[in-house]
Amino acid sequence: MSAPILHTENLSIGYPMRHEPPVVVAENIAVGLQPGELVCLLGPNGAGKSTLMRTLAGMQAPLHGRIRLNQHDLTSLTARELARQLSVVLTEPINAGMLTGWDLVSLGRHPYTNWAGKLTAADETAVNQAIAAVGATQLAQRHVHTLSDGERQKMMIARALAQEPAIMLLDEPTAFLDLPRRVEIMHILRQLARQSQCAVLLSTHDLDLALRNADKIWLLPKGGRLQVGTPEELVLNGSFEAAFRADGVQFDPHTGSFKMAVQSAGQVDLVGDGLSALWTRRALERVGYAVHEGANGSALRIQVVAEEGEGNGRTQWQLVKPQQTTTHRSLAELVDDIQQTSPPRLGQSYCEFKK
Repeated sequence: MSAPILHTENLSIGYPMRHEPPVVVAENIAVGLQPGELVCLLGPNGAGKSTLMRTLAGMQAPLHGRIRLNQHDLTSLTARELARQLSVVLTEPINAGMLTGWDLVSLGRHPYTNWAGKLTAADETAVNQAIAAVGATQLAQRHVHTLSDGERQKMMIARALAQEPAIMLLDEPTAFLDLPRRVEIMHILRQLARQSQCAVLLSTHDLDLALRNADKIWLLPKGGRLQVGTPEELVLNGSFEAAFRADGVQFDPHTGSFKMAVQSAGQVDLVGDGLSALWTRRALERVGYAVHEGANGSALRIQVVAEEGEGNGRTQWQLVKPQQTTTHRSLAELVDDIQQTSPPRLGQSYCEFKK
């Protein structure tokens, strides 16, 4: 393994107080970023993710310890030297005025220009390449204020890439984006890390995308110690479950998702397979049922009967009760029937939701 581009030594982060002891958010942080890797910083609200990102970016001084960037102490670098090695994309919206997308991305070349800010042919090439790398060539001549949130985020990533950094730090780059755009942005960042050998560190609340795409996870529990590992390692050793433990919420290591407590409605056997059975299970768990696959002797049993080519409207559900069997042609009808048959009980069960 090559030497890390950035690493920390006994780092403590937080906020100094004028007449009181500093507020320590996290301490004893020892992490490193390797070329070409995508790292996701995860943790509950208030754990200190943004504080850590600002400290690593040189925007906030550490309380203790050191940050070394390409073997140089981060605090010893000038603003220009730092900007040539590290780029930052923040969550806050930008006021770009009448700038076009190309103009915005060209700002990433300022660490390399002279006092007048004049771009050379090499600078213009770097700008065009950065825009092409994020798939935004068609957006280059549009004014930034006309772009959607997802399009604007692409241009901000291109601006950071135009700096030709060794490290790119992004604070919640998928916030405020719909699911397709979140997936697209994560895919772009993964490709950029691989192709440019730039280390990419991003903070996010999108657990599912992080588990699927990150080479490593930095997991920062509230009031705890930063843990580092592959997504699979941190799931298997229980770190995710411990970090996000909260009343009414449970991390399920079998699915990599969270389950929310709902009032228990009892147990039901589910017989069937395929997409219809999968979404039947989700619907039953949502209204509080503990679902068992196959015939296991529960008082209620649901048989999913779907012809080939699911989604053709021919799925039927048979609800087998102690004294009666009913047939339904829609999942909504089935849920209404079973809720009338078995009213909620005291206690909790859990239904899956994505974080």
